[in-house]
Amino acid sequence: MTDQRTALVLGGGGITGIAWEIGVLAGLAEAGTDLTGADLVVGTSAGSVVGAQIASGAGLETLYARQLEPPTDEKAARMTRAALARYAWAVLRSRGRDVEFRRRVGALALAAEKAGLTPTEQERLDVIGSRLLSTEWPDRDLRITAVDAETGEFRALDRSSGVPLLQAVAASCAVPGVYPPVTIDGRRYVDGGMRSAANADLADGYDRVVVLAPIPRGVGPLASVDAQVTGMVARVAVVSPDEGSRRAIGRNVLDPAARAGSARAGRAQAAAVVSQVAEAWQG
Repeated sequence: MTDQRTALVLGGGGITGIAWEIGVLAGLAEAGTDLTGADLVVGTSAGSVVGAQIASGAGLETLYARQLEPPTDEKAARMTRAALARYAWAVLRSRGRDVEFRRRVGALALAAEKAGLTPTEQERLDVIGSRLLSTEWPDRDLRITAVDAETGEFRALDRSSGVPLLQAVAASCAVPGVYPPVTIDGRRYVDGGMRSAANADLADGYDRVVVLAPIPRGVGPLASVDAQVTGMVARVAVVSPDEGSRRAIGRNVLDPAARAGSARAGRAQAAAVVSQVAEAWQG
């Protein structure tokens, strides 16, 4: 087993996605399958927060307890109907061309910021910083995904990129139309989920892969998790929210009021998937 390389892929899914992923990880560890020692951790959007936390050595029970705390001053964000309409238009106009789609949603993000429809960049950096236990890159193979708002270029940022961890995570969480793009090396970046909700293909070449995907399906040019793991020469387990978790998450994944319920549901779901995950992870 020592030569079997493991990869943990953590997908996007908003505030509730962070909570659900931590709940699943805590439940799996409690049942004897701890994924936090993965050789590679890939984080997209919500998953970038969780990935940065566990790769920095944060204990799962500590992270889980934080998810159960009441949302005191946090307000729910929401994708407006106008923004959703622009997303749909970007999908139609892109005609399956993924880079073109990413350029269009990047333009949407920049326009929303210019119109004052998002928090300021510094406000978002402060929020993301409060979620991280450390703003230093861990001595682990952690890859955080983001998209250039102007060119649509997809990047997987790591400690060798020279990009501060805080900016990398904030960029990966910068949902276009809701949060502002984040400045990296003079360019503006948005949510890595604009390429794929999980970017699971970054784990290609690893022997054992587990994907936690709050949003497993692809829409328009966005690749689904199943499409990205199909053909991998690896043992793969994909975990997405079951019915109980979907109820707990609710309709607005950016609502802090649903965080505690999502964490509890994820932890409960872990008991039902631990055999599948252990088979992929440990064989």
